[in-house]
Amino acid sequence: MKTSHLFGAILGSVLALGTGIAPAQAASSEIKIVLPEEADLLEPCMATRSNIGRVIMENVSETLTELDVRGKQGVMPRLAEKWEQTGDGAWRFQLRQGVKFSDGKAFGAKDVKYSFDRIFSDKNVCESRRYFGGMKFDVKVVDDNTIDFKVEPIQPILPLLLSLVTIVPEGTPLEFVREPVGTGPYKLSNWTPGQQIVLDARDDYWGKKPAVTKATYLFRADPAVRAAMVQAGEADLAPSISQVEATNDKTDFSYLDSETVYLRIDGNIAPLNDIRVRKALNLAIDRQAFIGTLVPQDAVLATALVPPTTLGWNPDVKVFPYEPDQAKKLLEEAKADGVAVDTPITVVARTANFPNVTEIMEAIQTQLQDVGFKIDLRFVEVAEHEVYYSKPFKEGRGPQIVAAMHDNSKGDPSFTMFFKYHSKGTQSGYSDPKVDDLIARASAATGDERAKLWSELIAYVHDDLVADVLLFHMVGYSRVSERLDFKPSIATNSMLQLSEIGIKN
Repeated sequence: MKTSHLFGAILGSVLALGTGIAPAQAASSEIKIVLPEEADLLEPCMATRSNIGRVIMENVSETLTELDVRGKQGVMPRLAEKWEQTGDGAWRFQLRQGVKFSDGKAFGAKDVKYSFDRIFSDKNVCESRRYFGGMKFDVKVVDDNTIDFKVEPIQPILPLLLSLVTIVPEGTPLEFVREPVGTGPYKLSNWTPGQQIVLDARDDYWGKKPAVTKATYLFRADPAVRAAMVQAGEADLAPSISQVEATNDKTDFSYLDSETVYLRIDGNIAPLNDIRVRKALNLAIDRQAFIGTLVPQDAVLATALVPPTTLGWNPDVKVFPYEPDQAKKLLEEAKADGVAVDTPITVVARTANFPNVTEIMEAIQTQLQDVGFKIDLRFVEVAEHEVYYSKPFKEGRGPQIVAAMHDNSKGDPSFTMFFKYHSKGTQSGYSDPKVDDLIARASAATGDERAKLWSELIAYVHDDLVADVLLFHMVGYSRVSERLDFKPSIATNSMLQLSEIGIKN
């Protein structure tokens, strides 16, 4: 199978490896999609989490804006038709008229304000909240179709940030809902936990009528099973299969992936609060050995949590070399100074998070143990994984490392840096004044200054703080039935818009 280098193309480009061959079946506007992880929630404000977003983001629940990753046109209108920044740094958004929610209620500015207020409520733990850390908002309804956002500090990329805020009707319970009500082209018609989720196209959608009239989502953890289901006609699309299964140039596609696999270190707990221990973790892993074996050949070794297509990418930051002897030496030095390096460390990984996750994590466990670490590897489902991954962290916990995959397809580090590294970030294991200062200044900056500050932060986090064990920028593989007109994009792993799928005659 032919592939091209993951980051040899610019953000939003898509690698197509061939065209389909029509199956011996009548064309149908109903499709089946098989995903690796079942959705534990269908809450709109959690749609930035991949297993939820792949089902409802821009299908059931829409945002004011969206990033065009296919046509590379930047931030585009969705529920907002246009926007402008005023002299004081505030933003005014003009909303689309004639839009209705799936329950028949008219959409307006009050719904936008309510949705924004809801994600900051202390009665829930909305994931989208984390992208607005360190910001203070004053949101005012001007009239039914106009809304103003004033943000401190000033956010020059606010329209892009709002591509992550899903809009719900005013009065939606602050607690998580089971059946989302949205303005999107589809509505939830069935959810049978453990079996399937079904979305049906709406007759009263404000926009263009999609080709797909019904989508049934199935869930299978094994990538080989997902690929086989499409081949056998039991499903039409498997957005994520492994490189091993991607053998058919006519149905299998590789695509630029904005996901970065890494180990999040809880740097607040001994012995992980010692930089020598964190360096030893990095030096103990033979990253290159995974490339072309358990990890796709075109994957790139990571030096940041954002892919190289991102603003401020720092090419001067180098991957930690594989030096197990040096790792052992660092652990010995730390132990001589009284650091409890023999303390068992729990590594928590998410079941079916990405292809070969079990084999990859078991190999990393062995490599860490070979240099002297005591590693307890645990696999958990997505809901339990979030307990370890996000604050509030459990009191009295021992040293923990969380294996995870972080998505940033937006092209700017703002969607990563605060909640991953700021002292108040929901998934940060550190409190470092320099990090906090750089994040604040970079977030408010524009142009070359913004890129420069993000670049400085990337170097500091990797070289001086040694915050994580960064592993791979991934390549995705999909199997697409030949009856569909669809090719994956950089956003496919976290969002799968049914309106982008065509049906061949």
